Amino acid sequence: MRILEPTPSAYSYPLLIKHLLPTARAQAARQEIVYADRTRYDYRTLRRRISRLASGLSKCGVKPDDTVAVMDWDSHRYLECFFAVPMMGAVLHTINIRLSPEQILYSINHAEDDVILVHADFVPLLEQIVDRIERKPKFIFLTDDADAANVPIDIIADYEQLLDSGDEDYDFQDFDENTRATTFYTTGTTGNPKGVYYSHRQLVIHTLGVMSGLGTAGCHARFHRDDVYMPITPMFHVHAWGIPYIATVMGVKQVYPGRYDPQALLALIEREGVTFSHCVPTILHMLLSHPAAEDTDLSGWKVVIGGAALPRSLAEKAMALGIDIFGGYGLSETCPVLTLAQLDADMLQADSGEQLTIRCKAGRPLPLVDLRVVDENMEDIPHDGHATGEVVVRAPWLTQAYLKDADASQQLWRGGYLHTGDIGNIDADGYLKVTDRIKDVIKSGGEWISSLTLEDIVSQHPNVSEVAAIGVPDEKWGERPMLLVVLNSDLENAVSEDEIKTLVQAQADKGVVSPWAVPDRIQFVEAIEKTSVGKIDKNRLREKYS
Repeated sequence: MRILEPTPSAYSYPLLIKHLLPTARAQAARQEIVYADRTRYDYRTLRRRISRLASGLSKCGVKPDDTVAVMDWDSHRYLECFFAVPMMGAVLHTINIRLSPEQILYSINHAEDDVILVHADFVPLLEQIVDRIERKPKFIFLTDDADAANVPIDIIADYEQLLDSGDEDYDFQDFDENTRATTFYTTGTTGNPKGVYYSHRQLVIHTLGVMSGLGTAGCHARFHRDDVYMPITPMFHVHAWGIPYIATVMGVKQVYPGRYDPQALLALIEREGVTFSHCVPTILHMLLSHPAAEDTDLSGWKVVIGGAALPRSLAEKAMALGIDIFGGYGLSETCPVLTLAQLDADMLQADSGEQLTIRCKAGRPLPLVDLRVVDENMEDIPHDGHATGEVVVRAPWLTQAYLKDADASQQLWRGGYLHTGDIGNIDADGYLKVTDRIKDVIKSGGEWISSLTLEDIVSQHPNVSEVAAIGVPDEKWGERPMLLVVLNSDLENAVSEDEIKTLVQAQADKGVVSPWAVPDRIQFVEAIEKTSVGKIDKNRLREKYS
């Protein structure tokens, strides 16, 4: 094998986050970055603010390999940190502000944060744990109110003052592309959260891979330069699925909403002309159920749903409003995007029912993604849309380990593939459908029952707003399915347990689910517990109802 030797004077061009910026500055310098109804500036200003932030942090003592953490709502500040901190050679720790104080304390100590940028809204939370932070980090204050009250923790600088002190010509040096760029913590429901981290190389390749998958689509499910982007996935969660990096490379108009409020989000979509977003199903359900949605034009809005399976009823409601909705799939450990449920041109000519079937799947793998569904011996399962196995994957952007956890890392990567913990099948057209998490499958009388399929069946009842299916212990059968159901509040006629059981039985009679799937217990509740990123918290539900 012949290895090519570069000319000594040639530039090797390491894959660094700083190289994602020049295209937008050259091609879309006057395009806008918008923060709620508070801030609006162009890409030239973004580049200057990134430099000033890095310069200001450097003056505060931040060095390569230090860790800078952020506690903020989705904002232009967060976008600036996505670039400035790793471009310095430091590590960006995006703190999950929805974790418990003890879990946040654990993540701060485990990540060894040197500096924490904290929004005024989260100062009371920090007050509860600041005396137990081991590394004694420096605090930088973020606020949307110029007249904010005195802060009870020791602040070394205000964010805007820090930028004012910085140099807009800060020199970002080259370094090894395998340098760690980011760290964040999974929303684990048992034990402490796990630290997941990514290098510059992984983030750049993920940006290019997902951009090619979204940008080369035909006439739907496409993200292009004329779009207006707004995330509805928290920026602390897997870099908002990495889409802010893609939006910046393309130079699109970006809108950051701040704290999530349904009415404010809908107003931003309409006022700023938002055409591309991504979120978990519960967030979209919240938006479409809000009274303001009836008066908001959502036609032409493209929405990727991930983090949980896209319910057919939610997809149907979205399509009726003119929303181009489609599923995607990934994990915190996969940076995260692996697949997208984009339809081919001929599929778009099919009736809405056939389209919904595809749109609600996880989708087909992106370029560079080697995704398999395997049995317990790591042998491939037939691609017939029925046979199921565990989803395992390789791609150049997957996390290579959990931070400071060798045993869990080895388990994650056993057999040379990353094990997702998801069960699924692949059809003849290459579309992956995730049928459940391994830990959420209901095992009853020797049958494996998909909790996601049960939820999808019941959610299609017009009087059902939300549903969660869990397995609860049973002395005879091991486990039996239990349904937790939230009804539409504006309906006069309640749904009976027998009506829901009949609905499931009808699908069992058709062979869609096993007869064992007909639930013994149905409980009507006002709300279903969610994780910090809006997914149904099934571990918590099992503990509560077992």
